[in-house]
Amino acid sequence: MMAAGERHPLFFKAAHYSAQLDKELSKFPILVSLEQRTQVPKAYTIIFALIFAVFLLSFNAFAAPLSNLVGWGLPAYFSFKVVETSSPHDGVQWLTYWVVFSFFNVLESFALRLVLYYVPWYFAFKSLFLMWLQLSSFRLAHPPFHLRADV
Repeated sequence: MMAAGERHPLFFKAAHYSAQLDKELSKFPILVSLEQRTQVPKAYTIIFALIFAVFLLSFNAFAAPLSNLVGWGLPAYFSFKVVETSSPHDGVQWLTYWVVFSFFNVLESFALRLVLYYVPWYFAFKSLFLMWLQLSSFRLAHPPFHLRADV
């Protein structure tokens, strides 16, 4: 039994991880400005957004629009940024990403009921896969063009 006023060790671990997440999120100016305007720590905002997204993905009525928003929002921004650059190699990852994203949308338009029957958490898996493709550290949507011989 813990005495009054003592804190559980999990509290200290959670505070440590929250501080680490807050430090990492300080790299994003939009989150810093949001924190200054709302006085809500960045870590709490992100944790709430993730919990809310998982809640919405749990219900199929909200899963499709949220999954498409996840798959469309950030890549659209980066695609517009790529248009402004002069290097032709900058857009390869995002063009490939849009092909994969379009494949999912075409599949959904033809066989959504069949897909949902065999893959019950399809929209959650789709959202995670699309976020994984968006991560620039993995560059998974960037095809191995260096393997082909130029003609």
